[in-house]
Amino acid sequence: MKSERARIVAEAAITLLAERGMRGLTHRAVDEEAGLPPGSTSNLARTRSALLELALERLAEIEGAIFEPLLGAVEHTATGTESEGSAGPVTPETLAEMAARALWAQLTVDRRRTVARYELALEATRRPELRRIYDETGQRFRTLAVAVLTAAGSPDPVRHGRQVVAYCEGVIFDAIAGAGAEPTLDDLRLGVGEMLGGMLGPPSGRL
Repeated sequence: MKSERARIVAEAAITLLAERGMRGLTHRAVDEEAGLPPGSTSNLARTRSALLELALERLAEIEGAIFEPLLGAVEHTATGTESEGSAGPVTPETLAEMAARALWAQLTVDRRRTVARYELALEATRRPELRRIYDETGQRFRTLAVAVLTAAGSPDPVRHGRQVVAYCEGVIFDAIAGAGAEPTLDDLRLGVGEMLGGMLGPPSGRL
């Protein structure tokens, strides 16, 4: 983020979005949630749109950190050089494990932030300026999905990348906003593994 103050304001906005929804997000409420003097949020983000964009930027930053091991694995596979945080080269097995753990984090550790992202997603359907930023942010993760599946040996990484993103988004929505039960980490490993097995073939077919 641009500054520590921006991070504090963005985190407070995310908390309010998750707990009170879009109607509960005001500059005054963010000041109170963040423990800042009155007017601090307005000085940093004068308009409501600017405040929403700040929250979305912070969410993208956090989610990027969650998926960083996948990026490190892609770089390892492409160059043979292991980067910090990498779990080694991409294989369907390591991909399933990392994807399952990333989903688990969004359902548990980052549940509050995930709820806030859904609030922003709905608001983006009514605000073109927020829609642009939301789509640009989402495209980064879709590009990562294509790169990961390319490294894992997918015969059609673009199509498979779209399917993986759709599956992951569906699992998260079903558990948080839908009627589904929250999956365990083992449930996620199994589900992701079965999906990737259909795309990439069973382990014996890759020997």
